[in-house]
Amino acid sequence: MGQKLKIAGWISVGVFAGALTTVSLQTVARSGMAPLPLEEIQQLSAVFGLIKTDYVDQVDDRKLITDAISGMVASLDPHSQYFDKKSFKEFREGTSGRFVGVGIEITQEDGLIKIVSPIEGSPADRAGLKTNDLITKIDDTAVKGLSLNDAVKRMRGEPNTKVTLTILRKDESRTFPVTITREEIKTQSVKAKMVQPGYAWVRLSQFQERTVDDFVRKVDDLYKQDPNIKGLVLDLRNDPGGLLDAAVAISAAFLPENVTVVTTNGQLPESKSTFKASPEDYARRGSDPLRSLPAALKKVPLVVLVNEGSASASEIVAGALQDHKRATVMGAQTFGKGSVQTVRPLGPDTGIKLTTARYYTPSGRSIQAKGIVPDVWVDETPDGDLYASLRPREADLEKHLSSGQGEEVKDAAREKAREEAMKRLEEESKDKEKAKKDRLPEFGSDKDFQLNQAINQLRGTTVLASKSKTERPEAKKDE
Repeated sequence: MGQKLKIAGWISVGVFAGALTTVSLQTVARSGMAPLPLEEIQQLSAVFGLIKTDYVDQVDDRKLITDAISGMVASLDPHSQYFDKKSFKEFREGTSGRFVGVGIEITQEDGLIKIVSPIEGSPADRAGLKTNDLITKIDDTAVKGLSLNDAVKRMRGEPNTKVTLTILRKDESRTFPVTITREEIKTQSVKAKMVQPGYAWVRLSQFQERTVDDFVRKVDDLYKQDPNIKGLVLDLRNDPGGLLDAAVAISAAFLPENVTVVTTNGQLPESKSTFKASPEDYARRGSDPLRSLPAALKKVPLVVLVNEGSASASEIVAGALQDHKRATVMGAQTFGKGSVQTVRPLGPDTGIKLTTARYYTPSGRSIQAKGIVPDVWVDETPDGDLYASLRPREADLEKHLSSGQGEEVKDAAREKAREEAMKRLEEESKDKEKAKKDRLPEFGSDKDFQLNQAINQLRGTTVLASKSKTERPEAKKDE
């Protein structure tokens, strides 16, 4: 299945619809608090009392308080969020890369759930489920009409419980049930392979707790296959981000020791930080997780692939490698999520994710609402971009933070491209054969146009760069 408007998610926390990032999970003791605005607090108390006494139905006290907190936090920006017990648990599962489920990556096709790939060693993998299998029923519930998120929730559950999936395998013209026992799954956020003799591809789909260890293992395997790799493509397309220390570690794998990877700036003293390519800034357990990597990785010619879906931690890596001239960045301008979220527990099972700083590349560029501009613009297909303009970016989100480096300018060309893409999508919805033809190939496949251009760049052969893509308008500087 291609990437066009693809809504894919691990059977874990549901669908990651936006960029996810956090600096740390920590409880911070404050020696003092800002003075409370007493008049406004009294108004809040008065509204609470009026609802309790005058509202048509009785309302639970806890619901009123949590809704008030949720609304207060959500009003700040698109990435600040209140976590109740359930969402806090799901958030922590998402950043850990562990969850309880069957172990498949999925997308939606023609109203059914399509298996993009089973996770190696998972219950789904052991049960014989295959890429392109279609799920028509989950237990006794027909999938047709379910949202992807609803399907995800039905396939998740408690360890050692069972779920029955009805599978349609088109190439064998048969439908059959498979009963799978749920268990804890460790997601694989790193894929790697040799795409041509001497040229490697490493894809990161998210920056999780296990990403660095998985990256090291995959890269070590590549160098065992070919100790003389001539070039490497680091694929960060559609990677929504994740953990900051993982982004610093991946950058450090390619950069000289102790150079700056990213800086942050916010109100708190700990928000004014510089993160370097040093184990002190990315190692969690004392020892350097990158110690086994081959020395050649520091010098191998490198291309970083990015697109509109590359956000947050992905932009940190791309920006660091670009600023230090360690890699050629290719693809499209990135999402532009340059803000830091810190999770503050409010108790044993609730918390808030609060925006506490902005990110800056080593040269001092703000990523926020701007993103990383590629060195070489490359379209999604030989025929240009089909639907890239429909993908939302940080600057499209309501209440997004400014970059802090100038006023934003509306991109008229992108608005026009959106209109054209919407018309094309409407036409395609009426013509299923055309829709199948226009789907983008899977990342890493031999028909992946952008990957093929990245390999051409490494080989020193002709790159079919975009003739239409241009940088989004420069910000107007404050007077």
